[in-house]
Amino acid sequence: MNNNVVFFWAFVVALGGFLFGFDTAVISGAEQAIQQHWHLTEVQHGFTVSIALIGTVFGALGGSIPSDRLGRKTTLILVALVFLLSAVATAMATNWYLFLICRFIGGLGVGASSVAAPVYISEVSPAQYRGRMVAFFQFNVVFGILISYLSNFMIGTDGENSWRLMLGIQAAPAALFLVLLRWVPESPRWLLLHRKKEAQAIATLQIINPVGYQDDIITIRQSQQPAPGANSGERLFTAKYRVPMMLAVLFAVFNQVSGINAIIYYAPRIFEMAGLGAGSSLLSTVGIGVVNFVFTLTAIRFIDKIGRRRLMYIGTAGLIVTLGLVAFSFYTHAGGIAVVSYLLLYIAFFAFSQGAVIWVFIAEIFPNKVRAKGQTLGSFTHWIMAAVIAFTFPYLASHIGGGYIFLFFCVMMVLQLLFVWRLMPETKGRTLEEIEMTMIAH
Repeated sequence: MNNNVVFFWAFVVALGGFLFGFDTAVISGAEQAIQQHWHLTEVQHGFTVSIALIGTVFGALGGSIPSDRLGRKTTLILVALVFLLSAVATAMATNWYLFLICRFIGGLGVGASSVAAPVYISEVSPAQYRGRMVAFFQFNVVFGILISYLSNFMIGTDGENSWRLMLGIQAAPAALFLVLLRWVPESPRWLLLHRKKEAQAIATLQIINPVGYQDDIITIRQSQQPAPGANSGERLFTAKYRVPMMLAVLFAVFNQVSGINAIIYYAPRIFEMAGLGAGSSLLSTVGIGVVNFVFTLTAIRFIDKIGRRRLMYIGTAGLIVTLGLVAFSFYTHAGGIAVVSYLLLYIAFFAFSQGAVIWVFIAEIFPNKVRAKGQTLGSFTHWIMAAVIAFTFPYLASHIGGGYIFLFFCVMMVLQLLFVWRLMPETKGRTLEEIEMTMIAH
Protein backbone atom coordinates (compact mmCIF):
# COMPACT_ATOMS: atom_id res chain seq x y z
CA MET A 1 0.00 0.00 0.00
CA ASN A 2 1.15 3.54 -0.73
CA ASN A 3 0.60 4.56 2.89
CA ASN A 4 0.97 8.30 2.51
CA VAL A 5 -1.46 8.59 -0.38
CA VAL A 6 -4.20 6.40 1.09
CA PHE A 7 -3.91 7.99 4.51
CA PHE A 8 -4.18 11.39 2.85
CA TRP A 9 -7.46 10.32 1.21
CA ALA A 10 -8.75 9.09 4.57
CA PHE A 11 -7.59 12.30 6.28
CA VAL A 12 -9.41 14.54 3.81
CA VAL A 13 -12.64 12.54 3.87
CA ALA A 14 -12.48 12.38 7.67
CA LEU A 15 -12.70 16.19 7.68
CA GLY A 16 -16.39 15.50 7.11
CA GLY A 17 -16.24 14.03 10.62
CA PHE A 18 -14.59 17.19 11.93
CA LEU A 19 -17.48 19.27 10.61
CA PHE A 20 -19.92 16.68 11.95
CA GLY A 21 -18.40 17.02 15.45
CA PHE A 22 -18.07 20.80 15.33
CA ASP A 23 -21.66 21.29 14.20
CA THR A 24 -22.93 18.83 16.81
CA ALA A 25 -21.19 20.41 19.81
CA VAL A 26 -20.95 24.11 18.97
CA ILE A 27 -24.57 24.68 19.99
CA SER A 28 -23.67 23.80 23.61
CA GLY A 29 -21.96 27.15 24.11
CA ALA A 30 -24.67 29.11 22.32
CA GLU A 31 -27.88 27.38 23.41
CA GLN A 32 -28.57 29.47 26.53
CA ALA A 33 -27.83 32.75 24.75
CA ILE A 34 -30.12 31.70 21.90
CA GLN A 35 -32.89 30.89 24.38
CA GLN A 36 -32.58 34.37 25.89
CA HIS A 37 -32.20 36.13 22.53
CA TRP A 38 -35.52 34.85 21.20
CA HIS A 39 -37.23 34.36 24.60
CA LEU A 40 -37.90 30.67 24.01
CA THR A 41 -39.97 28.38 26.21
CA GLU A 42 -38.54 25.03 27.36
CA VAL A 43 -40.29 23.22 24.52
CA GLN A 44 -39.19 25.79 21.93
CA HIS A 45 -35.66 25.62 23.30
CA GLY A 46 -35.53 21.85 23.15
CA PHE A 47 -36.80 22.02 19.58
CA THR A 48 -34.18 24.65 18.67
CA VAL A 49 -31.32 22.51 19.98
CA SER A 50 -32.68 19.32 18.40
CA ILE A 51 -33.62 20.81 15.00
CA ALA A 52 -30.13 20.11 13.63
CA LEU A 53 -30.50 16.51 14.81
CA ILE A 54 -33.86 16.29 13.05
CA GLY A 55 -32.08 17.45 9.89
CA THR A 56 -29.41 14.86 10.58
CA VAL A 57 -32.06 12.13 10.64
CA PHE A 58 -33.26 13.14 7.16
CA GLY A 59 -29.69 13.59 5.92
CA ALA A 60 -28.80 10.11 7.11
CA LEU A 61 -32.04 8.64 5.75
CA GLY A 62 -31.35 10.00 2.28
CA GLY A 63 -27.57 9.69 2.42
CA SER A 64 -27.39 6.44 0.46
CA ILE A 65 -29.25 7.89 -2.54
CA PRO A 66 -26.56 10.34 -3.75
CA SER A 67 -23.85 8.05 -2.39
CA ASP A 68 -25.00 5.20 -4.67
CA ARG A 69 -26.22 7.23 -7.64
CA LEU A 70 -23.69 10.07 -7.81
CA GLY A 71 -20.75 8.48 -6.03
CA ARG A 72 -19.13 8.77 -2.62
CA LYS A 73 -16.90 11.68 -3.63
CA THR A 74 -19.65 13.76 -5.25
CA THR A 75 -21.80 13.27 -2.15
CA LEU A 76 -18.97 14.53 0.05
CA ILE A 77 -18.60 17.63 -2.14
CA LEU A 78 -22.31 18.34 -1.69
CA VAL A 79 -21.90 17.83 2.07
CA ALA A 80 -19.08 20.38 2.18
CA LEU A 81 -21.25 22.93 0.35
CA VAL A 82 -24.12 22.34 2.77
CA PHE A 83 -21.86 22.87 5.80
CA LEU A 84 -20.44 26.06 4.29
CA LEU A 85 -23.79 27.63 3.41
CA SER A 86 -25.43 26.58 6.68
CA ALA A 87 -22.66 28.09 8.84
CA VAL A 88 -22.87 31.47 7.13
CA ALA A 89 -26.67 31.58 7.03
CA THR A 90 -27.10 30.46 10.66
CA ALA A 91 -24.77 33.20 11.90
CA MET A 92 -26.73 35.81 9.94
CA ALA A 93 -30.25 34.59 10.80
CA THR A 94 -32.56 37.52 11.59
CA ASN A 95 -35.39 35.57 13.23
CA TRP A 96 -35.99 32.29 15.03
CA TYR A 97 -37.70 30.59 12.10
CA LEU A 98 -34.86 31.34 9.70
CA PHE A 99 -32.40 30.12 12.33
CA LEU A 100 -34.30 26.82 12.59
CA ILE A 101 -34.22 26.35 8.80
CA CYS A 102 -30.47 27.00 8.63
CA ARG A 103 -29.68 24.64 11.51
CA PHE A 104 -31.89 22.00 9.89
CA ILE A 105 -29.93 22.32 6.65
CA GLY A 106 -26.67 21.96 8.56
CA GLY A 107 -28.10 18.80 10.09
CA LEU A 108 -28.67 17.41 6.61
CA GLY A 109 -24.94 17.76 6.03
CA VAL A 110 -24.09 15.97 9.29
CA GLY A 111 -26.41 13.08 8.44
CA ALA A 112 -25.12 12.68 4.90
CA SER A 113 -21.49 12.83 6.06
CA SER A 114 -22.14 10.07 8.62
CA VAL A 115 -23.14 7.85 5.69
CA ALA A 116 -20.77 8.80 2.88
CA ALA A 117 -17.50 9.35 4.79
CA PRO A 118 -17.28 6.01 6.71
CA VAL A 119 -18.43 4.12 3.61
CA TYR A 120 -15.76 5.78 1.46
CA ILE A 121 -12.95 5.19 3.97
CA SER A 122 -13.95 1.54 4.49
CA GLU A 123 -13.90 0.98 0.73
CA VAL A 124 -10.40 2.36 0.18
CA SER A 125 -8.78 0.86 3.29
CA PRO A 126 -6.75 -2.38 3.32
CA ALA A 127 -8.19 -4.93 5.77
CA GLN A 128 -5.27 -4.72 8.21
CA TYR A 129 -5.63 -0.93 8.55
CA ARG A 130 -9.37 -0.50 8.06
CA GLY A 131 -10.26 -0.19 11.75
CA ARG A 132 -7.93 2.66 12.48
CA MET A 133 -8.61 4.39 9.16
CA VAL A 134 -12.39 4.39 9.56
CA ALA A 135 -11.93 5.26 13.25
CA PHE A 136 -10.03 8.30 11.99
CA PHE A 137 -13.47 9.61 11.02
CA GLN A 138 -14.54 9.38 14.69
CA PHE A 139 -11.21 10.91 15.72
CA ASN A 140 -12.09 13.93 13.60
CA VAL A 141 -15.60 14.00 15.07
CA VAL A 142 -14.17 14.38 18.58
CA PHE A 143 -11.49 16.76 17.33
CA GLY A 144 -14.29 18.90 15.92
CA ILE A 145 -16.08 18.72 19.27
CA LEU A 146 -12.90 19.78 21.09
CA ILE A 147 -12.24 22.69 18.73
CA SER A 148 -15.86 23.85 19.03
CA TYR A 149 -15.57 23.83 22.84
CA LEU A 150 -12.27 25.74 22.70
CA SER A 151 -13.73 28.16 20.17
CA ASN A 152 -16.80 28.76 22.33
CA PHE A 153 -14.65 29.33 25.42
CA MET A 154 -12.36 31.78 23.61
CA ILE A 155 -15.26 33.69 22.09
CA GLY A 156 -17.04 33.74 25.46
CA THR A 157 -20.59 34.76 26.25
CA ASP A 158 -20.08 38.43 27.10
CA GLY A 159 -20.99 39.86 23.69
CA GLU A 160 -24.63 40.19 22.71
CA ASN A 161 -24.02 38.41 19.41
CA SER A 162 -21.18 36.10 20.47
CA TRP A 163 -23.38 33.10 19.67
CA ARG A 164 -23.41 34.19 16.01
CA LEU A 165 -19.62 34.04 15.83
CA MET A 166 -19.64 30.66 17.59
CA LEU A 167 -21.85 29.21 14.86
CA GLY A 168 -20.48 31.10 11.86
CA ILE A 169 -16.81 30.25 12.34
CA GLN A 170 -17.55 26.75 11.02
CA ALA A 171 -17.47 28.20 7.50
CA ALA A 172 -13.65 28.16 7.54
CA PRO A 173 -13.12 24.37 7.94
CA ALA A 174 -16.05 23.72 5.59
CA ALA A 175 -14.30 25.72 2.85
CA LEU A 176 -11.03 23.83 3.48
CA PHE A 177 -12.86 20.50 3.21
CA LEU A 178 -14.38 21.53 -0.10
CA VAL A 179 -10.98 22.48 -1.56
CA LEU A 180 -9.12 19.36 -0.39
CA LEU A 181 -11.72 16.97 -1.84
CA ARG A 182 -10.36 17.88 -5.27
CA TRP A 183 -7.41 15.49 -4.67
CA VAL A 184 -9.50 12.52 -3.50
CA PRO A 185 -10.42 9.81 -6.07
CA GLU A 186 -13.76 8.05 -6.29
CA SER A 187 -14.20 4.79 -4.38
CA PRO A 188 -12.94 1.90 -6.55
CA ARG A 189 -15.67 -0.42 -5.26
CA TRP A 190 -18.34 2.10 -6.28
CA LEU A 191 -16.72 2.48 -9.72
CA LEU A 192 -16.73 -1.29 -10.27
CA LEU A 193 -20.14 -2.13 -8.87
CA HIS A 194 -22.17 0.93 -9.82
CA ARG A 195 -20.53 2.35 -12.96
CA LYS A 196 -18.46 -0.51 -14.41
CA LYS A 197 -15.50 1.88 -14.79
CA GLU A 198 -12.87 -0.82 -14.48
CA ALA A 199 -9.80 1.10 -15.66
CA GLN A 200 -10.41 3.94 -13.22
CA ALA A 201 -11.11 1.52 -10.37
CA ILE A 202 -7.96 -0.51 -11.11
CA ALA A 203 -5.81 2.63 -11.07
CA THR A 204 -6.99 3.40 -7.53
CA LEU A 205 -6.75 -0.22 -6.33
CA GLN A 206 -3.14 -0.39 -7.58
CA ILE A 207 -2.32 2.47 -5.20
CA ILE A 208 -4.16 0.83 -2.30
CA ASN A 209 -2.80 -2.70 -2.86
CA PRO A 210 -0.02 -2.78 -5.50
CA VAL A 211 0.66 -6.51 -5.08
CA GLY A 212 -2.80 -7.99 -4.57
CA TYR A 213 -5.09 -5.60 -6.42
CA GLN A 214 -6.05 -8.26 -8.98
CA ASP A 215 -7.30 -10.53 -6.17
CA ASP A 216 -9.25 -7.56 -4.80
CA ILE A 217 -10.96 -7.10 -8.16
CA ILE A 218 -11.93 -10.79 -8.26
CA THR A 219 -13.43 -10.76 -4.73
CA ILE A 220 -15.30 -7.51 -5.41
CA ARG A 221 -16.82 -9.01 -8.55
CA GLN A 222 -17.71 -12.20 -6.69
CA SER A 223 -19.54 -10.13 -4.06
CA GLN A 224 -21.77 -8.95 -6.88
CA GLN A 225 -23.22 -12.40 -7.41
CA PRO A 226 -25.80 -13.78 -7.96
CA ALA A 227 -27.29 -10.64 -9.46
CA PRO A 228 -24.68 -8.79 -11.54
CA GLY A 229 -25.64 -5.31 -12.54
CA ALA A 230 -28.37 -4.93 -9.94
CA ASN A 231 -26.36 -3.32 -7.16
CA SER A 232 -27.97 0.10 -7.01
CA GLY A 233 -31.40 -1.50 -6.90
CA GLU A 234 -30.61 -4.19 -4.32
CA ARG A 235 -33.12 -4.07 -1.48
CA LEU A 236 -31.77 -3.86 2.06
CA PHE A 237 -34.92 -4.97 3.88
CA THR A 238 -34.83 -8.65 2.98
CA ALA A 239 -34.38 -11.71 5.15
CA LYS A 240 -30.82 -12.37 4.03
CA TYR A 241 -29.63 -9.05 5.48
CA ARG A 242 -31.45 -9.42 8.80
CA VAL A 243 -28.27 -10.04 10.82
CA PRO A 244 -26.33 -6.90 9.80
CA MET A 245 -29.54 -4.83 10.04
CA MET A 246 -30.18 -6.04 13.57
CA LEU A 247 -26.57 -5.40 14.61
CA ALA A 248 -26.52 -1.89 13.11
CA VAL A 249 -29.82 -0.83 14.70
CA LEU A 250 -28.97 -2.17 18.16
CA PHE A 251 -25.46 -0.70 18.11
CA ALA A 252 -26.82 2.71 17.09
CA VAL A 253 -29.56 2.66 19.74
CA PHE A 254 -27.16 1.72 22.52
CA ASN A 255 -24.71 4.38 21.35
CA GLN A 256 -27.30 7.07 22.06
CA VAL A 257 -28.96 5.69 25.19
CA SER A 258 -25.53 5.87 26.77
CA GLY A 259 -26.35 9.58 27.11
CA ILE A 260 -23.44 10.84 25.05
CA ASN A 261 -25.32 13.47 23.05
CA ALA A 262 -27.15 14.74 26.12
CA ILE A 263 -23.71 15.46 27.56
CA ILE A 264 -22.25 16.87 24.32
CA TYR A 265 -25.21 19.20 23.75
CA TYR A 266 -25.94 20.21 27.32
CA ALA A 267 -22.61 19.90 29.16
CA PRO A 268 -22.61 23.47 30.54
CA ARG A 269 -26.24 23.09 31.68
CA ILE A 270 -25.51 19.71 33.35
CA PHE A 271 -22.56 21.20 35.23
CA GLU A 272 -24.69 24.15 36.36
CA MET A 273 -27.35 21.67 37.54
CA ALA A 274 -24.61 20.07 39.63
CA GLY A 275 -23.70 23.41 41.21
CA LEU A 276 -20.91 24.94 39.08
CA GLY A 277 -20.98 28.57 37.98
CA ALA A 278 -21.52 29.52 34.32
CA GLY A 279 -17.84 30.30 33.64
CA SER A 280 -16.61 27.09 35.27
CA SER A 281 -19.24 25.09 33.38
CA LEU A 282 -18.07 26.40 30.01
CA LEU A 283 -14.44 25.68 30.90
CA SER A 284 -15.36 22.16 32.06
CA THR A 285 -16.72 21.38 28.59
CA VAL A 286 -13.20 21.99 27.25
CA GLY A 287 -12.02 19.25 29.62
CA ILE A 288 -14.62 16.90 28.13
CA GLY A 289 -13.37 17.74 24.64
CA VAL A 290 -9.73 17.08 25.59
CA VAL A 291 -10.49 13.72 27.24
CA ASN A 292 -12.68 12.71 24.30
CA PHE A 293 -9.87 13.57 21.90
CA VAL A 294 -7.11 11.78 23.82
CA PHE A 295 -9.00 8.53 24.36
CA THR A 296 -10.32 8.40 20.81
CA LEU A 297 -6.72 8.67 19.63
CA THR A 298 -5.82 5.86 22.05
CA ALA A 299 -8.66 3.69 20.71
CA ILE A 300 -7.41 4.16 17.14
CA ARG A 301 -4.07 2.66 18.20
CA PHE A 302 -5.78 -0.44 19.65
CA ILE A 303 -8.81 -1.08 17.45
CA ASP A 304 -6.92 -3.21 14.89
CA LYS A 305 -4.75 -4.88 17.55
CA ILE A 306 -7.20 -6.08 20.19
CA GLY A 307 -10.37 -5.82 18.11
CA ARG A 308 -13.71 -4.05 18.18
CA ARG A 309 -15.38 -6.45 20.60
CA ARG A 310 -12.76 -6.23 23.36
CA LEU A 311 -12.84 -2.43 23.21
CA MET A 312 -16.61 -2.64 23.71
CA TYR A 313 -16.25 -4.92 26.74
CA ILE A 314 -13.79 -2.56 28.43
CA GLY A 315 -15.70 0.59 27.60
CA THR A 316 -19.15 -0.69 28.52
CA ALA A 317 -18.01 -1.86 31.95
CA GLY A 318 -16.55 1.59 32.56
CA LEU A 319 -19.71 3.33 31.38
CA ILE A 320 -21.88 1.32 33.77
CA VAL A 321 -19.71 2.32 36.75
CA THR A 322 -19.31 6.01 35.84
CA LEU A 323 -22.98 6.59 34.95
CA GLY A 324 -23.95 4.95 38.23
CA LEU A 325 -21.62 7.32 40.08
CA VAL A 326 -23.04 10.38 38.28
CA ALA A 327 -26.59 9.32 39.16
CA PHE A 328 -25.55 8.75 42.79
CA SER A 329 -23.92 12.20 42.89
CA PHE A 330 -27.13 13.88 41.77
CA TYR A 331 -29.18 11.92 44.30
CA THR A 332 -26.83 12.83 47.16
CA HIS A 333 -26.06 16.40 45.97
CA ALA A 334 -22.35 15.57 46.03
CA GLY A 335 -21.43 18.76 44.15
CA GLY A 336 -20.24 19.90 40.77
CA ILE A 337 -16.64 18.75 41.07
CA ALA A 338 -17.71 15.14 41.66
CA VAL A 339 -20.04 15.22 38.65
CA VAL A 340 -17.36 16.75 36.43
CA SER A 341 -14.82 14.10 37.53
CA TYR A 342 -17.19 11.19 36.88
CA LEU A 343 -18.29 12.59 33.52
CA LEU A 344 -14.67 12.98 32.44
CA LEU A 345 -14.13 9.29 33.25
CA TYR A 346 -17.36 8.49 31.41
CA ILE A 347 -16.11 10.31 28.30
CA ALA A 348 -12.81 8.41 28.48
CA PHE A 349 -14.57 5.02 28.49
CA PHE A 350 -17.03 6.08 25.80
CA ALA A 351 -14.31 7.41 23.49
CA PHE A 352 -12.19 4.28 23.98
CA SER A 353 -15.07 1.99 23.04
CA GLN A 354 -18.29 2.71 21.19
CA GLY A 355 -17.29 6.22 20.22
CA ALA A 356 -14.45 4.80 18.13
CA VAL A 357 -16.13 1.54 17.13
CA ILE A 358 -19.59 2.58 15.91
CA TRP A 359 -18.76 3.97 12.46
CA VAL A 360 -16.13 1.29 11.86
CA PHE A 361 -18.45 -1.57 12.78
CA ILE A 362 -21.50 -0.37 10.83
CA ALA A 363 -19.38 0.34 7.74
CA GLU A 364 -17.93 -3.19 7.89
CA ILE A 365 -20.93 -5.45 8.44
CA PHE A 366 -22.96 -4.72 5.29
CA PRO A 367 -22.20 -6.32 1.89
CA ASN A 368 -20.85 -4.22 -0.98
CA LYS A 369 -24.22 -4.13 -2.73
CA VAL A 370 -26.06 -2.51 0.16
CA ARG A 371 -23.27 -0.89 2.17
CA ALA A 372 -24.48 2.68 1.67
CA LYS A 373 -28.06 1.65 2.43
CA GLY A 374 -26.90 -0.21 5.55
CA GLN A 375 -24.85 2.77 6.67
CA THR A 376 -27.97 4.87 6.15
CA LEU A 377 -29.98 2.54 8.40
CA GLY A 378 -27.38 2.72 11.16
CA SER A 379 -26.96 6.49 10.86
CA PHE A 380 -30.71 7.08 10.71
CA THR A 381 -31.25 5.05 13.89
CA HIS A 382 -28.36 6.82 15.60
CA TRP A 383 -29.61 10.29 14.76
CA ILE A 384 -33.29 9.76 15.45
CA MET A 385 -32.38 8.53 18.92
CA ALA A 386 -30.06 11.52 19.35
CA ALA A 387 -32.86 13.90 18.32
CA VAL A 388 -35.26 12.35 20.83
CA ILE A 389 -32.73 12.67 23.65
CA ALA A 390 -31.74 16.24 22.76
CA PHE A 391 -35.38 17.32 22.49
CA THR A 392 -36.51 15.77 25.78
CA PHE A 393 -33.46 16.45 27.96
CA PRO A 394 -34.27 20.07 29.02
CA TYR A 395 -37.81 19.08 30.02
CA LEU A 396 -36.75 15.92 31.85
CA ALA A 397 -33.86 17.69 33.58
CA SER A 398 -36.20 20.34 35.00
CA HIS A 399 -38.97 17.90 35.99
CA ILE A 400 -37.30 14.68 37.21
CA GLY A 401 -33.68 15.76 37.78
CA GLY A 402 -30.29 14.44 36.78
CA GLY A 403 -30.32 11.39 39.06
CA TYR A 404 -33.12 9.55 37.27
CA ILE A 405 -31.79 10.50 33.82
CA PHE A 406 -28.30 9.12 34.45
CA LEU A 407 -29.68 6.04 36.19
CA PHE A 408 -31.63 5.28 33.00
CA PHE A 409 -28.44 5.63 30.93
CA CYS A 410 -26.65 3.29 33.35
CA VAL A 411 -29.32 0.59 33.01
CA MET A 412 -29.13 0.85 29.22
CA MET A 413 -25.39 0.16 29.35
CA VAL A 414 -26.04 -3.03 31.31
CA LEU A 415 -28.19 -4.14 28.37
CA GLN A 416 -25.41 -3.11 25.98
CA LEU A 417 -23.00 -5.39 27.83
CA LEU A 418 -25.37 -8.29 27.16
CA PHE A 419 -25.51 -7.27 23.47
CA VAL A 420 -21.71 -7.34 23.15
CA TRP A 421 -21.50 -10.69 24.95
CA ARG A 422 -24.24 -12.50 23.04
CA LEU A 423 -24.58 -10.87 19.61
CA MET A 424 -21.66 -8.71 18.51
CA PRO A 425 -19.17 -10.47 16.16
CA GLU A 426 -15.48 -9.58 15.80
CA THR A 427 -14.54 -8.06 12.42
CA LYS A 428 -10.89 -7.07 12.80
CA GLY A 429 -8.37 -8.24 10.20
CA ARG A 430 -10.95 -9.56 7.72
CA THR A 431 -11.70 -8.17 4.27
CA LEU A 432 -15.12 -6.67 3.65
CA GLU A 433 -15.94 -9.60 1.39
CA GLU A 434 -14.95 -12.13 4.10
CA ILE A 435 -17.18 -10.39 6.61
CA GLU A 436 -19.98 -10.39 4.03
CA MET A 437 -19.91 -14.19 3.77
CA THR A 438 -20.63 -14.57 7.49
CA MET A 439 -23.34 -11.89 7.61
CA ILE A 440 -25.68 -12.98 4.81
CA ALA A 441 -28.36 -15.56 5.60
CA HIS A 442 -28.43 -18.20 2.86
